[in-house]
Amino acid sequence: MTVTITRGFEPSLRPVAAGLYWQAFGGKLGRVMQPEALALAHVARVMRPDHAFAALDPAGHLVGIAGFRSLTASFVGGSTADLRDSYGRLGGTLRGLMLSLLSQDVDNERFLVDGIAVRADRRGEGIGTRLVEALCAEAQARGYRQIRLDVVGGNVRARQLYERAGFATAARSHSRATAVLFGFDSVTTMVRPL
Repeated sequence: MTVTITRGFEPSLRPVAAGLYWQAFGGKLGRVMQPEALALAHVARVMRPDHAFAALDPAGHLVGIAGFRSLTASFVGGSTADLRDSYGRLGGTLRGLMLSLLSQDVDNERFLVDGIAVRADRRGEGIGTRLVEALCAEAQARGYRQIRLDVVGGNVRARQLYERAGFATAARSHSRATAVLFGFDSVTTMVRPL
């Protein structure tokens, strides 16, 4: 089945995009962002469609999404104030502190990917590869010579996709704090020349 890759997505797709994002990243964010219903509502509210590419099937259903960061924003970011709006003053502040352990950097030399997710029943169809290519084209259009992403240690399937797409491991980092809070103790930074 064919898909169309679009820049951004319609506001009506926010809940679906949040669900897709949570399907891919809820395993690592769930301990901090629970309960799931609040997490989904928060992600849907703070996500930036202008920092994403969407994969749509012929009926217009969202089957994949890829986000990126810029100097001004990221696909799923938000502020501590946004977290407080979603989780209350104490809950938002605590979650903000814990989430600050995750990479929030902006790399002035390389275009940064802010998550790629493909619906589980559509994996293996080349949708992830098409989304990676859309991100690479965006990076080139912005004048970057490299594109960078981070993969948690246990996500072998994602790392294999990125290796097939021309990414190579640039660095690995380990953290006991992320192991306790998020369930992963290592991150692999991967880079692809453009």
